[in-house]
Amino acid sequence: MTTLKPLLAKNRSWALQRRQRDPHYFRQNVDGQQPHSLWIGCSDSRVPAEVLTGAHPGELFVHRNIANMVVSDDDNFMSVLQYAIEYLKVSRIVLCGHYGCGGVQAALTLPDIPLGDENSALARRITQLRHALSPALAPLSAEEEQGAHLNRLVEANVLAQFSQLVNTGPVVKAWREGVALDLFGCVYDLHSGHLKELIQQQNEEGCV
Repeated sequence: MTTLKPLLAKNRSWALQRRQRDPHYFRQNVDGQQPHSLWIGCSDSRVPAEVLTGAHPGELFVHRNIANMVVSDDDNFMSVLQYAIEYLKVSRIVLCGHYGCGGVQAALTLPDIPLGDENSALARRITQLRHALSPALAPLSAEEEQGAHLNRLVEANVLAQFSQLVNTGPVVKAWREGVALDLFGCVYDLHSGHLKELIQQQNEEGCV
């Protein structure tokens, strides 16, 4: 029978260690949050934003979904983006993909994968992802290995989603109002644990 006891035990141990290092560690976030960044990442359990960046509670405002997608008709995503920019006043947005992304692999093999009901949310998102990746879905060349091909598509996805992000209403509005807001597109390497920056943009007329 599955229980929550192992997670609760680890939570108690973590909290105790933090208090031993700093008795005021948890008090600093009681009255509110002031994160410096919004992190848009993949829901993959191997890519936890706070862990891989060494961030503490209160530093990152996080939204994660399959294949780190930027979807303008996703109310959850758009509300997170608007709240982060307009209310939390974050100064940085990090869009992060990762090599070995299952969502990208699913888009590559569609329609062969069994997604179930074609009207399901998962099927719609994978279809949208495949559409976003369509310019990069060239056949695998004789010189390119399968792994390198998938890595190229992961990077292409970050660039495609980044292009969507810079054109979202909250970002455009912030830049028009002169808000200091920097956007970054990164990819995470599961093998090394390192982040790799692919693209950045600082303002509406900035260079990418």
